Amino acid sequence: MVQISDSAQDYLVELLSRQEDKDVGIRIFITDPGTPMAETCIAYCRPGEEQDTDQRVEYKDFTAWLDERSLPFLEEAEVDYAKDRMGGQLTIKAPNAKVPKVSDDSPIEDRINYILHSQVNPSLAAHGGMVNLVEVVNEEVAILQFGGGCQGCGMVDVTLKDGVERTLLEQLPQLKAVRDVTDHTQDENAYYR
Repeated sequence: MVQISDSAQDYLVELLSRQEDKDVGIRIFITDPGTPMAETCIAYCRPGEEQDTDQRVEYKDFTAWLDERSLPFLEEAEVDYAKDRMGGQLTIKAPNAKVPKVSDDSPIEDRINYILHSQVNPSLAAHGGMVNLVEVVNEEVAILQFGGGCQGCGMVDVTLKDGVERTLLEQLPQLKAVRDVTDHTQDENAYYR
């Protein structure tokens, strides 16, 4: 699945050897997969921190756990390490990380993110705003957070109800509600006050 070069494996083994827990591995995942905000991440994974749905992959001298939700977006991913005069740099290339792969079978989080980033945020960007998914509760309530010109904006309730919520509920009928957890007392960048 994820190709890790020999130099990157050697570098990761060196980093892992410095950890107190000798059974620590790595976990590879993508935040906001399939959206323009997608970021590929590698983190330490101590015993018990892996998820039940993670895919276990054995490399030469360590174990990697691949986040199940990220798997389609990790296709053709490569991790490399190049030494330079500053020490070196670990690079992760995941060409499919930002490619939308959304279908009716996709997790609800992926479908919400796709709608937010492809339909809602381009409109909000005209006012310097944006909205992101924080979490989905009980598979039916989307918890959102506004930023930029939408944070503290006097029209955010209209934007939420008439724009974001209506769009999400129409396209994802399994959603029952949309909630905003933004701290709107911070209004220095608000589009309308």
